[in-house]
Amino acid sequence: MKVSYNWLKDLIDVPESPEELSREYIRTGTEVEAIETVGDAFDHIVTAQVVSKEPHPDSDHMWVTLVDVGRFNLGEDGEPAPLQIVCGAQNFNAGDHIVTALVGAELPGGVKIKKSKLRGVMSCGMNCSARELGLGSDHSGIMILPEDAPVGVPFADYYQTADTVLDCEITPNRPDCLSMMGMAQETSAIFDRDTHIELPQILHEDTSVHVEDLVEVRIDAPELCSRYTARVVRGVKIGPSPDWLAERVAAAGMRPINNVVDVTNYVMMLTGQPLHAFDLGKLSERDGRRHVVVRAAREGEQIQTLDGQDRTLEPDMCVITDDGARPVCLAGVMGSLDSEIDETTHDVLLEAACFDSSHISRTSRNLSLISEASIRYERQVDRTRCPEVSSIAAALFEQCCGATVVSGAIDVYPVPVEPRVIGLRPERACAISGVEIPTDFMVARLRRLGCTVAEETDGTLSVTVPTNRPDLEREIDLIEEILRLWGMDRVPATIPAARNHIGGLTHDQRLVRRVGEILRACGLNETISYAFAAPGDLERTGMTEEGRGVPVKIMRPLVAEQSEMRRTLLPGLLISVAYNEAHGSENVHLYEMGTLFHGRENASLPKERQSVAGVLSGAWGDVTWNQPRKPLRFFDGKGVVEELLAQLRVEKVRFRPAEGEGYAFLQPGRGAEVLSGGTVLGWVGEIHPEVRERYDIALPVVAFELSLDALLRAARDQAAYRGFSTFPSVDVDLAIVVDESVTCETLVQRLTSAGGKLLRDVRLFDVYRDAERVGEGKKSMAFALTYRADDHTLTSEEVERVHGKLVTKVCKAVGGEVRG
Repeated sequence: MKVSYNWLKDLIDVPESPEELSREYIRTGTEVEAIETVGDAFDHIVTAQVVSKEPHPDSDHMWVTLVDVGRFNLGEDGEPAPLQIVCGAQNFNAGDHIVTALVGAELPGGVKIKKSKLRGVMSCGMNCSARELGLGSDHSGIMILPEDAPVGVPFADYYQTADTVLDCEITPNRPDCLSMMGMAQETSAIFDRDTHIELPQILHEDTSVHVEDLVEVRIDAPELCSRYTARVVRGVKIGPSPDWLAERVAAAGMRPINNVVDVTNYVMMLTGQPLHAFDLGKLSERDGRRHVVVRAAREGEQIQTLDGQDRTLEPDMCVITDDGARPVCLAGVMGSLDSEIDETTHDVLLEAACFDSSHISRTSRNLSLISEASIRYERQVDRTRCPEVSSIAAALFEQCCGATVVSGAIDVYPVPVEPRVIGLRPERACAISGVEIPTDFMVARLRRLGCTVAEETDGTLSVTVPTNRPDLEREIDLIEEILRLWGMDRVPATIPAARNHIGGLTHDQRLVRRVGEILRACGLNETISYAFAAPGDLERTGMTEEGRGVPVKIMRPLVAEQSEMRRTLLPGLLISVAYNEAHGSENVHLYEMGTLFHGRENASLPKERQSVAGVLSGAWGDVTWNQPRKPLRFFDGKGVVEELLAQLRVEKVRFRPAEGEGYAFLQPGRGAEVLSGGTVLGWVGEIHPEVRERYDIALPVVAFELSLDALLRAARDQAAYRGFSTFPSVDVDLAIVVDESVTCETLVQRLTSAGGKLLRDVRLFDVYRDAERVGEGKKSMAFALTYRADDHTLTSEEVERVHGKLVTKVCKAVGGEVRG
């Protein structure tokens, strides 16, 4: 909601500083996204005077003008010199005061003014129409200013268009704030000030005819439309809007079109009630009247909306029809093209209605058609104000369009609503708030919000809630309103009272925090991504559906790219890597812990699993004079996983090659499954280049994803104690030549098993390949073996005996031989 500071000042006395108003809005729960100064669009645009007007030598409709812009264009002698501007307008003469855009100006719509030649004649600016300045729809000629208008003054200063606009983020539960009157009332409650809202009144009604003589309205679907009011105005003269109206519409973030459209948009932004204007002459006549029927759409019914698109409708959508047959409006969203107001419009049927919020929301999203009207309807519109708003609009049609208002109004109201009455206990409000708030403050601020407050004999307050506040349903809602207006900063901090309760984290909560601490200690930073995913995320990442259940689809997603619940953390992390890389951050080390959602056939709820994943890209640090760049690879990711498992004291950890279609997203030979005993904890590996290309990632990426649930089950709080030996160890190096297919893990397992109790440590320190010295298809793997006894010093004979048996067993088991 764009709140014009100038407009708001006409409704209530506001602080001198927009920044102060913004702070108070934020303090009371209305987020302000930005504070913008409008009128900057008139930079390099000045008032001017036409010095001369001569026909263009090579055109029969263009003019070569000399325009005096005062101090904004100086000759070589430092004196003002007129600009030469080629102009195609016909409505001006020499001596007229006009508006000129200088070279360097940027007009609304992104039009940039440059020095150029038009049919061979140099033009150094542009003489502007009201439409080109964004001040209306009139483009029949340039904008002519009064004769006493100064020359060479910035147009923003002359026209006094400078305004400050607060871009407010209105929460879905506050439909009342989607209007200037609503924001004025909110401001009134914040600052405890009176509003001074003056609404236009109809000056004269044509009593020779009644609206019911011209129009009949019928609602066939009261579950879709709870109220429909209609007025008729005749003799409408389509044209540009008055300056004040065009300015207000533009300040609200909408483009001025013409006086009819601008009146409906202005009233919507003023009151929060969407309106629609039909060309009465385009509706069919029967029995001397037009018949408007509000009904549900039929399956497959078509309508061409104002944006020129053909829309196929569904039965839960609401349409306004011409005599029940032809849809002329997609209710609450957008009108049809064949009932549009145009230059031939003479009589207008003005609609102010209330439609069901949930149906409007589904219609808007199913058709991907979101409008200012649909935004308000899906947050609930106050149906009690439809007749009043209709009268406001009719008065403005009379004032701005030269129209005559037909007497009377049609009001079909099948689903009336009554204001809600809530009891409020002041002492309860103070107890919950934790601060003594005076009852007088509660009464005054609730009345500022539009509530009617009566004090009962027992001290309670009977609060009648206005119908434009559907969010106020219970006593606690009123207490929340009082507290936010009082100010959370005025509530003293206290420790929550608790009796016989000992707070603390559960065992799993402590372990989850421990996982985060370990990963951060390894150099990774925590990130949080959306729990939503795009339908093609798994396919894009190269992952299969196997073991991930069916997708959990969101019924009403905000965007198509977030229409499912995620089944893996990897896509979100890869998006983060791509974003960082695109913004110049190549060294990316991230991890995330979150919930995965695996749907099940014929089950009401999905299976939820906890997962932890990480990505490493770039290098561990920046390049320095003594630290060359070392790209992160598979073993960096494997090292992080090993450290995590070691710190959690997970036992029987081993890795095996990640192969098959299920790991197609990993580079072949650079991925591994992580196991604890026979349980698969997850995987670690380098992401396949084709997958990186789909995410626009240039650098290699190492990733891992582990089941957090399985980690917590496998983690141990304490390691088994084993005493250390005080006797010296004996270190022996052993190089074994084996086939390429023999893995290091296999050799380590064989060595450990054959070494018995005396073999305390096995460490690989070299892998050597040479077809001539080692053999084709062979490799030499060298290990450092450590022998030690707990109760005595080993003799050379003991070590040789144990080592000899070890070599014999291992070589026989793996088909290897000792390298000499």
